[in-house]
Amino acid sequence: MTQLNLTLDQEELLELLAGNREMALKHLVEKILNQVLEMESTEQLCADNYERTSDRKDYRNGSRERELTTKIGTIVLNVPRHRNQPFHTMLFETYQRNEAALITTMAEMVVNGVSTRKVSNVIEIICGKEFSKSTVSEACKILDKEVQEFKNRPLDYEDYSYLMIDATYFKVREKHRIISKAMMIAIGITEEGRKEIIGIDVYDDESNETWISFLLSLKKRGLKSPMMITSDAHMAIRHAIAKVFPESAWQRCQFHFIKNILDAAPKTQRAGLEIELKDIFKTKKIDDARKKFSEVVNDYREVAANAIDILENGFEDVLTVYNLPDEMRIALRTSNCIERFNGELKRRSNVIRIFPNKESLLRLIGSVAVDYNDALLSKKLMFHRKIPEMITLEMKIKLQSIALAQRQSLEAA
Repeated sequence: MTQLNLTLDQEELLELLAGNREMALKHLVEKILNQVLEMESTEQLCADNYERTSDRKDYRNGSRERELTTKIGTIVLNVPRHRNQPFHTMLFETYQRNEAALITTMAEMVVNGVSTRKVSNVIEIICGKEFSKSTVSEACKILDKEVQEFKNRPLDYEDYSYLMIDATYFKVREKHRIISKAMMIAIGITEEGRKEIIGIDVYDDESNETWISFLLSLKKRGLKSPMMITSDAHMAIRHAIAKVFPESAWQRCQFHFIKNILDAAPKTQRAGLEIELKDIFKTKKIDDARKKFSEVVNDYREVAANAIDILENGFEDVLTVYNLPDEMRIALRTSNCIERFNGELKRRSNVIRIFPNKESLLRLIGSVAVDYNDALLSKKLMFHRKIPEMITLEMKIKLQSIALAQRQSLEAA
């Protein structure tokens, strides 16, 4: 890869040090990004300016100016042109998508008359200029199209052996009221351990019907029945899994399970009980986990009866992951990867607090999801390459029998 070298002559350096800090930073960023563009052009052409080489793929054909709106103001970029093949850059796509999503969502609040002076100030700080209604409208159309394509893309090109699902809530203005909307999220994991956000959608609440609708939408897009689905113990999720993916075993998220138990325990017992619970799930063998479980029940029955009831009633549901190879358990025993994504969504949405409508919520969250998904796909695999070969037919049959037992237990309840 070509190395980027930033050079400033003495006069430029003195001007930066003596001038306005914001202008200095703007000038510096502009210079850096223009050099990045030139570097990308060199890599695509496989040749420097005026260099004669047999590896050259095309020739330079001047440049064009393009404005980029950033938090430090509008900077001017010199985008290279190529003679035959068009120049392309990935440098600004991620930045612009997130920035545009936030800007258009907040701007829409202003346009619809539900904003505050603070929101207007935020827009001005981020954009450095005002946006007209037509500009906002056009920007929204571009974002909506990309989000819808991402949200509805086919899933039959990949087998997702494992699925994690969860929901988080956002405040939306609807019919002159402020209500909470559920954003449902699904992350699929392949046998090799590649994670991908395969589902996002907004619903009024978490009910049997809405969760069934969400899972059915994944199925209609081509999702095959996963071997195991990890989630918290929301009853609507459990009913939906039994209805839509009856052959998928359910793994109760161990993180949420521990939290549920500790919430029901006296404050004086929580610290010690938490250590004991974590020790249970650190065990390598399921028999050792059950032995440790019995010890905890005996030790805390009298001092934390309600917490122990929750532990006893849900313990078998958190052991599903023990039917997979040891190396896979840490990654699949909780839905923490969705929790991290939820945290990123909240960080972005906290700027807005109340969305003017459902569409603006999906626009911003969907745009963030597109970028977050790109980051997931670029990360290393969760499992070692040889681990998928360790998934035996016996393990698959065992998981299916667990799914059947869980479904029967749910129907009986």
